Formats: sequence, structure tokens, C-alpha cells
Amino acid sequence: QVQLVESGGGLVQAGGSLRLSCAASGRTFSRYPMGWFRQAPGKEREFVAAFWTGGSTGYADSVKGRFTISRDNAKNTVYLQMNSLKPEDTAVYYCAADTRVRWRAYRPDEYDYWGQGTQVTVSS
Repeated sequence: QVQLVESGGGLVQAGGSLRLSCAASGRTFSRYPMGWFRQAPGKEREFVAAFWTGGSTGYADSVKGRFTISRDNAKNTVYLQMNSLKPEDTAVYYCAADTRVRWRAYRPDEYDYWGQGTQVTVSS
């Protein structure tokens, strides 16, 4: 079992920054690829970023160059630094764990544990 708790969401003006955190339970956290997803009202949940095995990372085209995913295994925490935020980044952001350690998972159905989500609202 893995429990994930996100924090750090909020209201920010366009061009601003936020850092999301996802605290995970479990001693084997460092083994799992971790992803960030988001879901806007009326839209499907979409991939944002992932930290895969071997230290590789991946990003959605819409956030490349603006968002950075990182992790601190000593703290069992994964982060999403979001810069140059745009109104279209407004969504509920979720972190997720891939405990089956798939190869470069980026679809929601490839992740099996999810946090409760944190709201990010970017005003224009």
C-alpha cells in the first residue's frame, strides 16, 4: 500500500510560480516511478510530468520548459515546480505512483496509487 498526499496548490496570477509537493508513505518509495497529472473541469485527466526509473524524466509538451519534476527519496517526496503559469494550467493536480514499475508510464491507467489532488488556479 502506498499513500500519497499532495500540497502546495493555490491561487496565483498568470506568470507566477507554485511548487507542489507529494508526500508518500512506504519504505520502497524510491523504487517507484512517480507522475503528476491534472484534470480541468469537463476534461479528462492528463499527463503532466513523470520521474521514471533510472532518473529519467518526461513532460507534456504543454509544460516543457516551465515545469520541473524532482524527488527527494530521503523525504519520500516528489515535487512539481511550476513557473510561468498560464490560466490554462488551472486544474486539480494529482500525484501518482506506478508500483508495477512500467516502462516510461504516462497514461493514468498505468499508475495504481493516487493522491487526493490539490487545486491550482491561475488568474489572468
